[in-house]
Amino acid sequence: MDDPAELLAALVAIDSVNPALVPGGAGEPEIAAFVAGWARAAGLDADVLESTPGRPSVLVRARGRGGGRTLLLCGHLDTVGYQGMRDPLTARIEGDRLYGRGAYDMKAGVAAALHGCRAAAALDLAGDVVVAAVADEEHASLGVQEALRAVQADAAIVTEPTELAVAVAHKGFVWSEIEVTGRAAHGSRPHLGVDAIVRAGPILTALGALDGTLGEHPLVGRGSVHAGVIAGGGELSSYPARCVIGLEHRTLPGQSVAEVEAGLEALLERCRAEDPELVVERRTLLVREPFSVPADAEIAHAVQDAAGGRAGVVGGVSFWADSAFIAAAGIPTVLFGPSGAGAHAVEEWVSLADTVTVGRTLTGVAERLCA
Repeated sequence: MDDPAELLAALVAIDSVNPALVPGGAGEPEIAAFVAGWARAAGLDADVLESTPGRPSVLVRARGRGGGRTLLLCGHLDTVGYQGMRDPLTARIEGDRLYGRGAYDMKAGVAAALHGCRAAAALDLAGDVVVAAVADEEHASLGVQEALRAVQADAAIVTEPTELAVAVAHKGFVWSEIEVTGRAAHGSRPHLGVDAIVRAGPILTALGALDGTLGEHPLVGRGSVHAGVIAGGGELSSYPARCVIGLEHRTLPGQSVAEVEAGLEALLERCRAEDPELVVERRTLLVREPFSVPADAEIAHAVQDAAGGRAGVVGGVSFWADSAFIAAAGIPTVLFGPSGAGAHAVEEWVSLADTVTVGRTLTGVAERLCA
């Protein structure tokens, strides 16, 4: 598959829905086996990592002759579900656009990384170029964490879609639960019941007010908090004893989980002061740190130089990515990927021309950093 579009179409055709998001999802076994087979057929090394059964990742390596730096290229194999899509696993090409689940987020980035790695193998570089095609980015990032235990690198590029911008920052997030406790009772006996759902109302109002006060970052925009899910009650004829609000707080570079937790606790204290009988507690469920590197980092300049004017401005992206884990491991990291639209949506497409540009740019970066 010498054509990146052909490789991308083959990747899109493989169901790799994350089973942690969609029960019964296919996961990564088939697509990981395909990537490993493609790499070996291209003369590259391929190692399958699977410390979590059924959730494999692949390390593809173009080995250098020794003594040079290692460049890590990272992209995820899993996708979200495709309910409501028409022919989600059939790559449909219309002009410059290739449609299908995962085309944009982010099998085009994986295809570009694999082609860039194969081209770098022919350059007789001193250093290695490694592609980490990882599992589970859409949920808990099991794959990149396993990959980082198996590979060391001097610089990294995550090929998430950035519209050909060189992204040096992205948001993080904190998932939390707020549980309000009421008292169950028959609907005809209000003197015995405490309505947990009604008691949660002022908390939701306070969260809405908090959302507008969370500040802005020059590269990634404003922080935010929203109630993503809410659950409570069992039937219309009973006072609900419990109401649970699941919320997401998108954090900015430089913002800590402790700051988020303190802000939520202060919010709940204000609600308790207004309602002394309110019984409420908060739990932190999952934390993913924000990411940033200096805009003048060597890897950022290398991508811009290798793109030869085709790269956009240095900036940031609003979504979270595995780049946060890679940077936290001490590896200078940027994001650079193609343009398109429809991540997690019912119509998803990616630019084929951009996919080619990204692959060539990655090879150019390897030539500069690994020589």
